Amino acid sequence: MANNLEREVNSRRTFAIISHPDAGKTTLTEKLLLFGGAIRDAGTVKGKKTGKYATSDWMEIEKQRGISVTSSVMQFQYEDFRINILDTPGHQDFSEDTYRTLMAVDSAVMIIDSAKGIEEQTLKLFKVCRMRGIPIFTFINKLDRQGRQPLELLAEIEEVLDIETYPMNWPIGMGKEFYGIYDRHYNRIEQFRTDDESRFLPLDDNGEVIGEHPIKQTGLYDQALEEVLLLDEAGNEFSVEKLNEGAMTPVFFGSALTTFGVQTFLETYLEFAPPPQPRKSSNGEIDPASQGFSGFVFKIQANMNPAHRDRIAFVRICSGEFERGMSVTLARTEKQFKLSQSTQFLADDRSTVNKAVSGDIIGLYDTGTYQIGDSIAEGKKIIKYEKLPQFTPELFVRVTAKNVMKQKSFHKGIHQLVQEGAVQLFKTYRMEDYILGAVGQLQFEVFVHRMKNEYNSDVIIEPMGSKIARWIENDRIDESLSSQRSLLVKDRFDNPVFLFENEFALRWFTDKNPSIQLRDPMEID
Repeated sequence: MANNLEREVNSRRTFAIISHPDAGKTTLTEKLLLFGGAIRDAGTVKGKKTGKYATSDWMEIEKQRGISVTSSVMQFQYEDFRINILDTPGHQDFSEDTYRTLMAVDSAVMIIDSAKGIEEQTLKLFKVCRMRGIPIFTFINKLDRQGRQPLELLAEIEEVLDIETYPMNWPIGMGKEFYGIYDRHYNRIEQFRTDDESRFLPLDDNGEVIGEHPIKQTGLYDQALEEVLLLDEAGNEFSVEKLNEGAMTPVFFGSALTTFGVQTFLETYLEFAPPPQPRKSSNGEIDPASQGFSGFVFKIQANMNPAHRDRIAFVRICSGEFERGMSVTLARTEKQFKLSQSTQFLADDRSTVNKAVSGDIIGLYDTGTYQIGDSIAEGKKIIKYEKLPQFTPELFVRVTAKNVMKQKSFHKGIHQLVQEGAVQLFKTYRMEDYILGAVGQLQFEVFVHRMKNEYNSDVIIEPMGSKIARWIENDRIDESLSSQRSLLVKDRFDNPVFLFENEFALRWFTDKNPSIQLRDPMEID
């Protein structure tokens, strides 16, 4: 039984795909699903004209605007591996969802647009991976278009991200003169836009194409050979140890849109990516292959099935084996209950899951039991995994129902969407007016859209501008300290919070009230 569990756990590969918006993240996800047989026809994010949208973009607003605004979970089998892909939103306004998702993976795939190189959001997300020591694989995308020189891109990755690179393959030309990739790992050339039978050209001991072939007549072939020779002599040596420490990234070139280089990338990734890793907890490090199910909630999503208005808690399994119907203890409340309704995913397409093991992502139907960051464990065992990052909201709006006769659906919608953690809810002390806080403006637009479409509740939002939110350590606070520049509110757990107009207002308040301890959640361990 133990050997069986270990074998199952070692076959899991759980990773997130990160990038700046429009680098091709969701397109690559689709193509990986295509190779895994999970879908028959890949869509793209910008599928308005054809009506064929990306599988991972399941929410209505994603289809309308052509962006990913929520993390999707997709599971499929490829050869002997069970793969869990977490496709994260690239837009910076949704970085909190992405940051939490990165806590649930064992490795990450970073996509870089060959024409743009390292972009702002890529850098932010990379830093989170680096903080956690997550192994990172890099896919440089859009080689079928004109882009920057490959050596220049490698230098930028090393300088900006402070990480060693090792190109697993190397492009032969680009754009209209893109001939394919020189595969250093498999010792072959993979030709672009060529049928399967003649797609791969074997190389001899000198690293050149065997026999006569038209590709040898191009100057770009000679240039690629020279650059590969330079990499062999002056580049970094490949190190699995450095990869696992997050100190080296294997680099792949290709084109997700044309599906070129994707299968090669997937197979090489599976060869080197780590299986589920031990996790820190209140009980020390938990071995993923140890007996006894445990896991943590990293995401809550309402209305994945609009017909049933349900809510799903996404759980990363960290140890043991999950079985539907098993009893677990929720560490936060120390209450026991049965996990009778569970699901696995292909974006919003779900099926009941009866068994799953460490490394898998499962969904538990939630009636208000779970909070983001909750840990659960089999039987009466109490295990608390590491805290998930909580962002301090920066933008705030007052929100009211447009139709006072629809207060019930208004309140239900707000409380369910707030559970997902994308927007935070605050109430004023006396009037209990609703205030929403978020990291970015787009969160409010998504909120308004979802309130109307999922809860049939039109809302009015009144911008309050940017504020500095600080929680108060003291349980009791004098309400008279509230002012326009230092507004006192309560969060959804009734904890007191000050919303300061600016840094000056924060400093002034701190100087005048030295006995009041203020707390920024982002600075808490």
